[in-house]
Amino acid sequence: MIVADAFGDLEHVPPRVTEEGEACADVVDLERRGDAAGAIVRLNRAAALSPEPSGRARRLALAAYLGAESVGEAGADLFLEEAERTGGAPLLAVTASAALLIDGDGDVPTAHGLLASAIETGDHGYDGRDDALTRSMHTLLLLTRYAGTAEALERYLALFDRLKPPVDPDLELLTRIFADTADPDPAVIADLSAQLARLHREADPNRVVRIGSAVQYLDRLGTVRNDLWRVVRQGRAGAAPTRRQITALAMLGRELFHAGRWDAVAEIADEGDRLCAERGFPFPRWIFRSQRGLIAAARGEDGSINDELVRWAMARQAGGVEMFARHGLALHHIGQADFEAAYREATSIAPPGSLPGHLPQALWVALDLVEAAVRTGRQAEAVAHAAVLRGAGATRLSSRLGLIAAGATALVAEDDEVRAAFGRALSSPDAARWPFDQARVRLAFGERLRRMGAVGESRAELLGAADVLRRLGAVPWSKRAENELRATGLSRPRANGLPPALTAREREIAELAAAGLTNKEIGKRLHLSHRTVGSHLYQLFPKLGLRGRAGLRDALLALTKPAADRLSSGS
Repeated sequence: MIVADAFGDLEHVPPRVTEEGEACADVVDLERRGDAAGAIVRLNRAAALSPEPSGRARRLALAAYLGAESVGEAGADLFLEEAERTGGAPLLAVTASAALLIDGDGDVPTAHGLLASAIETGDHGYDGRDDALTRSMHTLLLLTRYAGTAEALERYLALFDRLKPPVDPDLELLTRIFADTADPDPAVIADLSAQLARLHREADPNRVVRIGSAVQYLDRLGTVRNDLWRVVRQGRAGAAPTRRQITALAMLGRELFHAGRWDAVAEIADEGDRLCAERGFPFPRWIFRSQRGLIAAARGEDGSINDELVRWAMARQAGGVEMFARHGLALHHIGQADFEAAYREATSIAPPGSLPGHLPQALWVALDLVEAAVRTGRQAEAVAHAAVLRGAGATRLSSRLGLIAAGATALVAEDDEVRAAFGRALSSPDAARWPFDQARVRLAFGERLRRMGAVGESRAELLGAADVLRRLGAVPWSKRAENELRATGLSRPRANGLPPALTAREREIAELAAAGLTNKEIGKRLHLSHRTVGSHLYQLFPKLGLRGRAGLRDALLALTKPAADRLSSGS
């Protein structure tokens, strides 16, 4: 039972404190239903009825903790002061203090150290069933993610390893995934899959968000999308803690960005930022600034949002937050063709050839790192990073990460392997669900084909990429695709990016012309005058982006099969 520690054994409440026992029982039910505000009211009443100072302190500490989770500083300070005055500093009081510290001007390492020390010196005996300890460990894990350092993770794991079973299953799942996001244990993934199968029946918004947190770094947020929206709706109705609503919005925004729904991400960022401001949660506003930074980078707007977020995070020594901003900067520099700066930002998250366990963001920036390395002549570093990415177990769990890993591998492929490598990337399962990533890979394929002299083939890829990038509003990338198309001799890219449509007669004439027949020879074979043949050729050349017969065979080859079919055949 979640709040049992604050109340002791509810089944053996003496008659003289029956009213206290009823208040305690109400708290259990209210928190399970997500009504943190109601639970705080009941806790305050139970504390007033508590005959023992230690019991009163525990109840007030839990009220402070729930206040920090649901209504911010204003809802926690009074309970926190009273708890400390009544019975020292219960563990949950320290946990609430740590949460309030980062919501103020405090730095993350201080909050992390404060809470870790309180856990290390607590009288809980590392009992995995201790609710206050479990809550505190959940908060410490969150602070560990914010800190983004190997030292913070090592200290957290040392405490986790001391917990005596049974350990809270959500805490264990989150810990095991966060400790090795790039290559999670298959047994952990099986456990997560079982949890996901039951999540639609879960009424507790706290559990929904925790499971969402477990899958977000594995890039499988689509599996919990509906459940996260349920938490958001509950939060809007006042039936879920504010911090859970904020976290659900943050995860939905990330999933929508990868799905190419950038206007929807902007709406979520506005709602989340407003919620943080109105409810007294200043620290989580970074999440929504980061989302705006990603959109700005993808659309080719200035990088000031990400620059400001880097400075803000560095001032608070929030390394994990800083890496989100540096991801945005890496993407911005890729878009601006400043590949040296992109490489610098990407490798500040993950050195080439490594995926640091304490920074799950390393998976997200991998394609940027490999592309920047290739563009700056660091082929060995690009090859090493593509190899480590290809070997990461997470890339086999997420279709998007699988696309990125395959795309990175294709970027470093030798010329005789290029078609097959890009074919595997672009035929990845569900690749179309990630339009920006897929279009970036397709653009890279078209660029490579053009440099190899396969002009006709390159046009089909570049046209397809340009169309998607234009629709997304990814201006730097769409301009790059159009510049590449002009370099192939196509002076005016098609507006919709689709392969040109030839009439049956035009196709027949084009194939004969590509085989080397003259206009007269074609006319004789088709019972047409040579002038009519010339007229047809004059009309079809612009459709194929040609000025004459040169390149006609390649252009027709690009139309022969759908891209995925052509790529998979290696032709």
